[in-house]
Amino acid sequence: MFDQQYLIKVANNTMPFGKYKGCVLMDIPEEYLLWFQRKGFPDNELGRLLALILEIKIQGAEFVLEPLRNSAKKYPSPTKAE
Repeated sequence: MFDQQYLIKVANNTMPFGKYKGCVLMDIPEEYLLWFQRKGFPDNELGRLLALILEIKIQGAEFVLEPLRNSAKKYPSPTKAE
């Protein structure tokens, strides 16, 4: 079982690098998390948070995190440069 502070991190921390840099972890698309899982999550807290959000998304339980969210806006998906 995870404590509330850990779940708050999942609901509010942002991705520090890559395609979804600046995106709140819970807003990262499941497809990207699955790709990351295949490549290997980082061996640190960020990796554990990403693995947890993937499991939450697979189970369809994102609604559990909504009350823990700050009032920060959701980030849109990145667009490809033309």
